[in-house]
Amino acid sequence: MTRSDPDTHVPPDATAYVCERCGQPFARERHLALHRGLDHPADLSPAEREAFETAREKEEADLRRFRLLALAALVALYFGFLMTYAVVT
Repeated sequence: MTRSDPDTHVPPDATAYVCERCGQPFARERHLALHRGLDHPADLSPAEREAFETAREKEEADLRRFRLLALAALVALYFGFLMTYAVVT
């Protein structure tokens, strides 16, 4: 499976976490753990696999929270427009 490498940018004053398998830099250790688990799953040590699972769970929790906040914003916007329409017309 070939994945296209995203364009990663590490600020000059930040510590770069570099994948020892392909040399791709990451700004956060969690992103490196996710990269290893997605792009190099056959080469993972038990500690790297555990780091990947932890990072994946954190990423899923962050996505779930974002989806709930986005849904709440859409509902608030909908009812805001509905109340505005009810008052104006």
